[in-house]
Amino acid sequence: MSYTELKREVFEANMELQRRGLVIYTFGNVSQIDRDKGVIAIKPSGVSYDQMKAEDMVIVDLQNNIVEGSMRPSSDTKTHIHLYRHFNEIGGVTHTHSTYATAWAQAKQSIPCFGTTHADYVHGDITCTRELTDAQVNGDYELETGIQITDAYKDRDPKAAPMVIVAGHAPFTWGKDAAQSVYHAALLEEIARMAYLTRTLDQNAAALKKSVMDKHYLRKHGKDAYYGQSNRG
Repeated sequence: MSYTELKREVFEANMELQRRGLVIYTFGNVSQIDRDKGVIAIKPSGVSYDQMKAEDMVIVDLQNNIVEGSMRPSSDTKTHIHLYRHFNEIGGVTHTHSTYATAWAQAKQSIPCFGTTHADYVHGDITCTRELTDAQVNGDYELETGIQITDAYKDRDPKAAPMVIVAGHAPFTWGKDAAQSVYHAALLEEIARMAYLTRTLDQNAAALKKSVMDKHYLRKHGKDAYYGQSNRG
């Protein structure tokens, strides 16, 4: 893929965040990796969506060096790079401060799997990371944020839970490309809203039965998945 095409896809993914109401002003960012070239394209730092153009996307290598672009890349670039380095199968990363997902992050709580909507897309809870220590905050903050995420996935498949909330901060999501990472960001916000309403109605609401959770997740994502049209004989 050419740099021009990579930038265009990342620009369109960033603009989809605005269309979906997941960002305001300069909040959030989306990136996509070209693993053959060893580069990512990412939103420039502090640029309003209303002013942004495809050519403004910044190309950086996996050592966070600018390869192409006249602007500084997102301040979250090191977090994105860390995720690409440790989650080998992902191709796109999204970061937002969407309202409900961020509320769970600020409460420093994982989102329980209360129902089948959640189970259709994430197998188990949506994890909230540990808080950063003072040493991590005062060190390489954005890199340490990425480390907090990957630490939370030491015993978990990132494909089975393509979304996480960082304690006190906000959500990150990922997917096979930038577009899918944005799709997962939209799903996370809706799941977070439903979970908030469930907890509001019943502070002691129980998680979904494991058998039902497994059924809903595996009918879409398991080796014997049968949801949709792609598995028709």
